[in-house]
Amino acid sequence: MEHGSYADNSNATFSLTDEDHTLANAVRFSLNQDPRVSFSGYSIPHPSDNRVNIRVQTTGAPAREVLKDACQDLMMMCQHVRSTLDVAVADFKLRNPPKKDEDTDMK
Repeated sequence: MEHGSYADNSNATFSLTDEDHTLANAVRFSLNQDPRVSFSGYSIPHPSDNRVNIRVQTTGAPAREVLKDACQDLMMMCQHVRSTLDVAVADFKLRNPPKKDEDTDMK
């Protein structure tokens, strides 16, 4: 983690290795939902470098804690989507059982 200022922990840039736009954009979205965040954004220094830099500026809260909370919120969103999908797939399979002809074709 690179701080913009060691005296002010409400501004920080976090460097994540082996990540790309997929995670960075989701984290940025989650950060922007937090009222403690005054600015968040990300950049990829170079296309061949598997690293993203996430910049967080808050209204006073520690940037590290705000990023941690945003990541936890993102995990909760993903868990909700996964459980909703699992329920929908199970419901679809109950309502649409495979026919005998389809059952043998799948083997």
